[in-house]
Amino acid sequence: MTYRVFQWASGTVGKHAANACLDRGSLELVGLHAYSPAKIGKDVGELLGRAPTGVKVTGSIDAVLASNAEVVIHTPLASLVYGDNPEQDVDDICRLLAGGKNVITAVGYLYPKHHGPKLVERLEAACRAGKSTFHSTGLNPGFMGDLLPLLMSSLSARVERVELREVSNFQYYPSPEIMFDAMGFGSAPEKFEGSNRRRKFWLDGLFGESARMVSDGIGLGVERVEGTLETALASEDLKTAAGVVKRGTVAGQRYRWTGRAGGEERLLSETVWRMHDSVAPEWPRGNHTITLEGKPRLHLELKHDFCSDGLLGTAMHAVNAIPAVCQAAPGIRTFLDLLWIFPAK
Repeated sequence: MTYRVFQWASGTVGKHAANACLDRGSLELVGLHAYSPAKIGKDVGELLGRAPTGVKVTGSIDAVLASNAEVVIHTPLASLVYGDNPEQDVDDICRLLAGGKNVITAVGYLYPKHHGPKLVERLEAACRAGKSTFHSTGLNPGFMGDLLPLLMSSLSARVERVELREVSNFQYYPSPEIMFDAMGFGSAPEKFEGSNRRRKFWLDGLFGESARMVSDGIGLGVERVEGTLETALASEDLKTAAGVVKRGTVAGQRYRWTGRAGGEERLLSETVWRMHDSVAPEWPRGNHTITLEGKPRLHLELKHDFCSDGLLGTAMHAVNAIPAVCQAAPGIRTFLDLLWIFPAK
């Protein structure tokens, strides 16, 4: 069976997804939605640096809705952090769903239940209207801190506590757009503290909903998830592949999400980000780890380079989910519903 795909957004993740759709016989790229007026009307092949495809770049949601696409891979920069309208992503997703398009996104909403019944009902209503399915994915969250512990729990007789930890050193990551613009490194402390949208996105959004999904999936009984953030400033100018992190600016971020049940800590999800190996030596070091305390105790350690291209991994997790999403019953479908994702060959 061939699935018709419309790619939404043409950043790095979007380009990876579009290329995969063009290269796989089971997928057909029928359109690409872009935000830049300079891209609209071009052949997708020109945008991707490959031979002409006969598929034109569009810039209107009406063009997506009018297409024969069965699924939209939605990978813009998250509107909760960027742009003038924080609700833009949800607005677009719901319109697509109500218009009969299945949607796979990488902007969050991995577990809408975490945000309350209002968002859940809005998404479900759109799915009912269009008889469509909604799924959110990614690398972390979307795989490492949620799908992997859920899979590991299948070996357990009993799980008492889950501990998830990501430790990343971005010293050699060459993207100033991601490091400085998206993640806020190199910002003056007062500017970083004032970036409420970014903080809300990380603390109350992505990782909080991931922790909630793991708790519900394993049965930890977590009643609330609380997030905290600690930052570290550069003690001197730090040379990195993305540029110089000036002395006195944010060079480290340590996020912790704690899930409690009856006052007892049942889940800890921690993310430690450094822009240089010398930053915050007292913070945890090592690799990405997942630990399930219980019977038996399970521990998985992934080296920091377990994925050589995280943006490609993100794109492919979305692309590989296409058959499962298109075949699923209408509605919100999280990893508790779509646990097994295979390459869409």
